[in-house]
Amino acid sequence: MIPEIGLFSLILALLTALAQTILPLVGAATGWQAGLRVARPAAVGQFCLTVLAFGCLAWSFVHNDFSVLYVAGNSHADLPAAYRFAAVWGGHEGSLLLWLLLLTAWTLAVAVFSRRLPLAFAGRVLAVMGGISVGLLLFLLFLSNPFERLMPPAMAGRDLNPLLQDPGMIVHPPMLYMGYVGFSVAFAFAIAALLSGELDALWARWVRPWTLAAWTFLTVGILLGSAWAYYVLGWGGWWFWDPVENASFIPWLAGTALIHSLIVTERRGAFRSWTVLLAICTFSLSILGTFLVRSGVLTSVHAFAVDPGRGLYILAFMTVIVGGSLALYAWRAPTVGLGGGFSLLSRESLLLSNNVVLTVAAGSVLLGTLYPVVLDVLDWGKISIGPPYFEAVFVPLMTPAIFLMGVGPMARWKQADMPDLGRRLRVAFAVSVATAVLLPLAMPGAPRLGSPMIVLGLWLAAWSVASTAAHAAQRLTDGGGQWLRRLGRQPRAWYGMLLAHAGIGIFIAGVTLANGYEVKHELRMELGATQEAGGYQFTFASLAPAAGPNYTAQRAVFPVTRDGKPVVTLYPEKRLYTVQDMALSQADIDSGFTRDLFVALGEPVGDTAWTVRIQVKPFMTWIWTGCLLMALGGLLAAGDKRYRRAQDAAARLPKADAAPSAHAARGGA
Repeated sequence: MIPEIGLFSLILALLTALAQTILPLVGAATGWQAGLRVARPAAVGQFCLTVLAFGCLAWSFVHNDFSVLYVAGNSHADLPAAYRFAAVWGGHEGSLLLWLLLLTAWTLAVAVFSRRLPLAFAGRVLAVMGGISVGLLLFLLFLSNPFERLMPPAMAGRDLNPLLQDPGMIVHPPMLYMGYVGFSVAFAFAIAALLSGELDALWARWVRPWTLAAWTFLTVGILLGSAWAYYVLGWGGWWFWDPVENASFIPWLAGTALIHSLIVTERRGAFRSWTVLLAICTFSLSILGTFLVRSGVLTSVHAFAVDPGRGLYILAFMTVIVGGSLALYAWRAPTVGLGGGFSLLSRESLLLSNNVVLTVAAGSVLLGTLYPVVLDVLDWGKISIGPPYFEAVFVPLMTPAIFLMGVGPMARWKQADMPDLGRRLRVAFAVSVATAVLLPLAMPGAPRLGSPMIVLGLWLAAWSVASTAAHAAQRLTDGGGQWLRRLGRQPRAWYGMLLAHAGIGIFIAGVTLANGYEVKHELRMELGATQEAGGYQFTFASLAPAAGPNYTAQRAVFPVTRDGKPVVTLYPEKRLYTVQDMALSQADIDSGFTRDLFVALGEPVGDTAWTVRIQVKPFMTWIWTGCLLMALGGLLAAGDKRYRRAQDAAARLPKADAAPSAHAARGGA
C-alpha cells in the first residue's frame, strides 16, 4: 500500500495547491482576509504531503518494490543502497517529483520568512508558487505517475544507468534543481508586484536574498556536474557545451544579470521594469531547461511524437508560465515606472551595460542549443553545434563583461568621473597587464592554445582579482580612519561581492592555464611500458580483475614518477555493469594545487596492450576553487542582515497593504 499512499498524497497536494492558488488571489482582489490567511497553512500542508509522497517513492526504491513500474525501470536488487535512493530522481517521473518537492520547500521557506510582509502581497507570492505546483502535480498525476503499478512485478529491475552510479549524482541533481526552483521565488515576487502595480526599492530588498540563495545553489550544482563529467566520463574534460550543460548555464547567466539589476533597483530605484523582466525570464529559462532535458527533446527531437500527450502538456505548461507572465508584464509594466535617472558614465550605466552583455550571452547559448533542434523538427536538415561556435561567440561577449565587472564597483552612483576612475584603477590595470605578459614566460612547455588567447585569459583573470583588491582598498582607506575598524563594519553583501568577483578571476585563470598548457596522450600501451607527459613518467605496471557490488572490472596500476622519484600510484578501471551490459571507464585522478594527473583505460588491443588516455592538466583545482568562492560569495550576500531589516520595515506597514508603498520604500532603503 505504500505506493498508493504516495499517490493519494499527490492527489491531496493538488487539492491543497489549488486552494493555495485561488483563495489568496481572490482575497487580495476583494479584501477577503480569510482567503489571504489560507496561503501559509496551505503551503505547509502541500510541503508535508509532497514529502510523504517522495518518502513513499524512496521507500519503494530502497526496499526493491519492483511492482512499481518506475522502480523496476530504474533500479536493481544488487544496486547499493545509496544509489537505490539516488535512483529516485534517476528518471523522468522521479526527477519531476524532486522538482515538486524542492518547489514546496521553497514555498514553505517563503511562508515562514514572509510573516512580516504585507498580508496581501505575501498571499499573492504564495499563490503564484502554488499555481506552479498545480501545473507540476497535474503533469505527475495524469502523464508521469511515478507510482504506476507493474503487473506481474519484475524480478530484479533494469538497473540505474551506470553513468549515474556515482557519489556526485547523489548531490548534483538536488543542488541543480534547488537553483532552478529557487528562481521561482523571484518570479513570484515579480508577478505579485505586477498584479499590485507597485514596485520599489523595498521590494528589491525582499527579492534579493532569495535570488542570491537560488543562484548559489545553481552555481554549486553546475560545479558538481562539471566535476562529475571530469572524473566519470573518462574524457579528461570538464565542460563540453553539451545541451544538458547549457540548459543549466543559461539561467545562471540570466540569474547573474538579475542579481546585479536588483542592486540598482534597491539602491537607486532604477531598472524597475528591467528587473521584473529579468525575474520572469530567469525562471522561464529554468523551466525551459528542465523540461527540455527531461522531455528528451535535446537528445531526440522526436520525443514528443513518441509521447504526444506528455509533449503537448509540456508545451502548454511553458506557454502558460512564459506567455502568461510576459503578457502580464506587457500590460502592467507601465504602472511600475522606470525609476531614477543617471548619467552616461555612472555605476548604473556600467551595471546596465553588464546586464545587456550577460543577457546577450545567455541568448547566444540558447540559440546554439535550440537551433539544431528547431531545424530537425522542421525537417530542414541535421546540424551539430559544438564548442567552436560557443567559444567563438561566448568569449568575445564575456570579455567586456569581465572588464566592466572590475570598473562598476569603483564608479559612483548617478555621475562618475572618467579621470577619477582611471586614477583608482590604474594600479590594477598595470598589475593585470604585467601578469598577462610575464606569467606565460614562467610557464613550462609551449601553450596548446594560441598565445594571444592565453594573454587575454590571464589578463581577464588578473584584472578580476586586482580590480577587486583595488575596490576593497579604496573602500577601507577612503576618507581616512582605521581600516581594521572599517573592515568590521562592512555588510556581508560587500564581502560576498569581493569573494564572488575574485572567484571569477581564479576560475578564469584555471580555465586559461588548464586549456592552454595541458599535455595529453591517447595511445596504445603494453604492460610494462612507460609514457612521459608533462615531465612525469607513467608506467603501465600491471592489470588485474576486480569486482564491485554490481560490476566486474579490470584494474590497472600506474606508478607515476618525476625525475626518478615516486609521485603517486593511479588505479584506473574498465568496468562492465552486468545488468545493462555496459562498459565504462573509471579514470583515476591525482589532484594538486598546480596540476592534475589523469589516467583512463580505453579498450584492449591485444593480449597485453590497451588504449590509454594520459593527461597532465595544470591548475584544474583553480577551476573548482573559483566556483566555490563564487558560491560562498553568494551565500554571504544572501545572509546580509539588511535584508532582515527590510522585513522589519514591511512589518510596520498596514496589514491590508497589497504591496509596499513608496514612502515605506524610501524609509527602508
